[in-house]
Amino acid sequence: MASHIGKLPVAIPAGVEVKIDGQNFEAKGPKGTATYEVPEGITASVEGTDIVLTPADDLRPTRAKHGLARSIMAGMVKGVHEGYAKTLDIVGTGYRAVVKGKGIEFFLGYSHTITVNPPEGIEFEVPNPNQVIVKGTDKQAVGQVAANIRKLRAPEPYKGKGVKYADERILRKAGKAGK
Repeated sequence: MASHIGKLPVAIPAGVEVKIDGQNFEAKGPKGTATYEVPEGITASVEGTDIVLTPADDLRPTRAKHGLARSIMAGMVKGVHEGYAKTLDIVGTGYRAVVKGKGIEFFLGYSHTITVNPPEGIEFEVPNPNQVIVKGTDKQAVGQVAANIRKLRAPEPYKGKGVKYADERILRKAGKAGK
């Protein structure tokens, strides 16, 4: 019984160059490069336009690493080819974001402004003052930076004010009952 995810091949799109050297995996594409060390017990090989991962045995930890390695490598190939993006909406009177150098300055109802500088490999885009787009090639890094920005002022359940993901639905509460 093999990993259901792990046994699926990873398609290599045109314009992406993949290099496997022992346990080291490297993907180069138009958006950048990504490297990964394949776990012990898993061997990766390029067959035509696909990356195929094969486990050394059928033990439970190896099966788990098999699926994990396949998912990470598929994410890297997509990241260097297309890239990843998360859109955040800023909801609230006076709440806004302004580009400041490479970073962003947030006005979120506090007595001070909050400046967020992008880490290596991440870039910000502000199409309008109430929207921020986090872009990059690393899926995990894009998600983490977006989560950190959301954490600055998480949306509250009464009016929905705060920083939320564009596709997030806020569960609203009724508030005080009037007489």
